[in-house]
Amino acid sequence: MEKLRMGVLGCSAHYALRVGIPLKSSLLVEPYAIASRDAGRAEKYAELWNFTVAYDAYEKLLADPQVDFIYCPLPNHLHGEYIKKAADRGKPVLCEKPLGLNAREAAEAAEYCQKKGVLLMEAFMYRFHPQWLRAAEIIKSGELGKIMMTQGVFTYNNTDPANIRNIAAYGGGGILDIGCYTVSTARLIQGTEPLAVSCKLHRDPSSRVDILASALLDFGEGRTSTFTIGTQIFSYQEVMALGTGGSLTVELPFNMYGDSPGHLSVTTPVGKRLVETEIADQYLLEFDAFAEAIINKTEAPIPPSDAIANMAVLDALFASADTGKWEPVQKY
Repeated sequence: MEKLRMGVLGCSAHYALRVGIPLKSSLLVEPYAIASRDAGRAEKYAELWNFTVAYDAYEKLLADPQVDFIYCPLPNHLHGEYIKKAADRGKPVLCEKPLGLNAREAAEAAEYCQKKGVLLMEAFMYRFHPQWLRAAEIIKSGELGKIMMTQGVFTYNNTDPANIRNIAAYGGGGILDIGCYTVSTARLIQGTEPLAVSCKLHRDPSSRVDILASALLDFGEGRTSTFTIGTQIFSYQEVMALGTGGSLTVELPFNMYGDSPGHLSVTTPVGKRLVETEIADQYLLEFDAFAEAIINKTEAPIPPSDAIANMAVLDALFASADTGKWEPVQKY
């Protein structure tokens, strides 16, 4: 079977750091076209990462009939626009999170793709890693009892004012960049949607992007999730779930290495054990899963409705930070 030819919008540092090497092992995806607004940069990137063709405009790549699907790692503020432009060309889109700057934009993008008959998926790679598949199995089995609380931490230190994560106009800031992960894992573990949220955040005095935030999510019936995210603080990440019958901790929940086994710490009345999962690259699994959905004409492994629901929580977090009150999570 021939591989699907992928077109990538933008010479992404993320692609170079985390995606390019794993995709060399893919039996389903071929890096075919790269586009940048800088022709020289696109040509150098194509040579470095083995793209067949390079374009000096995103629209030229989208118009290429040889491109089977689009990967969009552009800055956040461009996601909605280029999802729609790809859909206009009938090309499926794997888009980095978030799908838009708010739930309304995400919903519009999803509806647009649905009307065009185009597959769309938000790129939450962690969902495909064996450690999270095993964590979900343990929780579903009832071994931990009823999950009552989750706690997440995700931080890094990036003070570069030129980095897109530190530019407000580009959709920068910690909540959109990494808060989406802590919210996503809380929703996944709790198995439902939060009713309301309370959030406190601090903004960088120069860039005005949020650089530190803590939040409490109310899932009803006494179930809660808390998290802290930060972008100018020591790098750390961990997710913990506590149920009526035990606890589970994912030691490296998000930036998991592709050449090391995953580790879960599980504690029940019987004792404490370390669960080691197989070595796998979550980005390779993510891209291959999306390619399989295209080939088999099935639904996206992570439906757009999940992306919209996640974004609705982020919207409520920003609203709560502004009002200083609990804010309900809107339904879309």
